[in-house]
Amino acid sequence: MSTPQFTITRTFDAPRDLLWQAWTDPTMAAKWWHPHEVVVPEESVEIDLKVGGRYAYLMIDPTGGRWPTAGEYLEIDEPSRLRFTWGSPDDEPDAMPVITVDLAETPDGKTEMTFHLLGLDADPDAEHGVFGGWTEAFEVLDEVLAAS
Repeated sequence: MSTPQFTITRTFDAPRDLLWQAWTDPTMAAKWWHPHEVVVPEESVEIDLKVGGRYAYLMIDPTGGRWPTAGEYLEIDEPSRLRFTWGSPDDEPDAMPVITVDLAETPDGKTEMTFHLLGLDADPDAEHGVFGGWTEAFEVLDEVLAAS
């Protein structure tokens, strides 16, 4: 039986250093680490960017539902790769999905991002699924990058 996983590849009209900052700067992350119509209060974002360091943030949906999220950095290769666990703060680290983000410069100054999540299925038909949530977050990221 194979491990559930999915990959989203997307090209952003921004330099790789700016994409790296979007993933690693708490102020910038708060602006897009969420699907549409969800907010992440800037003060909720904590990033300790080192292998073994942790990050945490709180998503709040339109009904007031609160979704605390956290994980641990497993690999950091600035500005090209981040690998980290992702889940709820109380999840067992060994049971958490692992996200790998690879950032590659394109010849025209854009950045190709390959986002791979190991441990959950894509399920693109789910109304509020993980795949759809990350897809929407990357749409928000497009807007944030355009405004930078």
